[in-house]
Amino acid sequence: MGGMNMAKMNPAGMLLMDEASGTSVNPASSPMHMASAQSGTWTFMFHGILYLSEIQQSGPRGAGKFISTNWFMGMAEHDMGHGSFLFRAMLSLDPVTVTQRRYPELFQTGETAFGKPLVDGQHPHDLFMELAFQYAHPVGEKTILSLYFAPIGDPALGPVAFPHRVSAAEIPQAPLSHHLQDSTHIADEVITASTKHGSFRIEVGGFHGAEPNENRWNIDAGAIDSWAARFSVTPTKNLAAQVSAGRLTRPEAAEPGDIVRSTGSVIYNRPLTNGNWATSLIWGRNHKTPAPRNLNSYLLESVLQFRKKNYLSGRIELVDKDELFDDQPDIRARLASTVGSVFRIAAYTMGYTRDVSLIPRVETSFGANLTLYTIPSVLKPFYADHPVAGYFFLRMRLKQSDSMYGMQMP
Repeated sequence: MGGMNMAKMNPAGMLLMDEASGTSVNPASSPMHMASAQSGTWTFMFHGILYLSEIQQSGPRGAGKFISTNWFMGMAEHDMGHGSFLFRAMLSLDPVTVTQRRYPELFQTGETAFGKPLVDGQHPHDLFMELAFQYAHPVGEKTILSLYFAPIGDPALGPVAFPHRVSAAEIPQAPLSHHLQDSTHIADEVITASTKHGSFRIEVGGFHGAEPNENRWNIDAGAIDSWAARFSVTPTKNLAAQVSAGRLTRPEAAEPGDIVRSTGSVIYNRPLTNGNWATSLIWGRNHKTPAPRNLNSYLLESVLQFRKKNYLSGRIELVDKDELFDDQPDIRARLASTVGSVFRIAAYTMGYTRDVSLIPRVETSFGANLTLYTIPSVLKPFYADHPVAGYFFLRMRLKQSDSMYGMQMP
């Protein structure tokens, strides 16, 4: 298996290899932390990352825990006629390395653990994060049609999911707005059809709306009962933007009703001499049909790599939360009758990561970030006046192959 010959890859193959999460894309100039190889007419790409993290949080509802979040992805691309076929598999050992079906994260909500709603905690990923098949075929000079099918995959809804978003590369924890923006990145029975013309792309498709169940080892299944549509544009190699909408049928096991989700995002990446600077601005809204109620989220995040081995990262969020007391029905009912059940949380995260040379072909780093929160006064008896969270981690990931530089479509 030799190095990749990108000159021989057709436009359909380049489109498939550019995708980050499902069919979503980072800017084309973004670094791709993947090892690559070629055997005959097959092109292979591999990505792997592992975090060993210590979490410490303050306040009455704060907690501490040592965990590992991780995933490995393999892709195989092969030309078929004038088009290209891609198979992608992504696996995670989170079900083993994140015990008790959660890790601490203040003000995080969504999904369940041991039959109860998760509050102040983030769920682990499934063993199978993605199993996807995709075919793309050029039609004319600038148009490419593609069909994506995934028993487990990411529908055309939202920005690039946070584990794969270039601007979130050095922030291991999930955003508080995860369940208002990109929580469908592990969905069942996903089918997406798309048309790309020049820098514009339109996608429509269906999927099973329920979020993964608590059995993180199996492959869930269900009827295609939800839909999504996304319009995206990549006017330059440094910019990617999208707007999307979808209806999720009964996504939360602990809540009745459907969710209508709308999102918009802009991701900008600027290559530098010894690094890059990536920034995302994201909005997401959940319209809950039973209430009815609108919950909004706003996210600004950025990572600056400089002098090759140094990373500064930051994230600012404003998120509406209405599930903070789902695990305490008495308190929820009391607050709902007096001050309501929707609370806007602000979170401010800043961090630093430093690469060190330990293992050949593996980028090893030590990093940490600190999150400060501002909350409504009614929440302070439960969370303290000034809750704080610290995240300390060792990060290991496969080094980017030299042949990956500049491989993405302009």
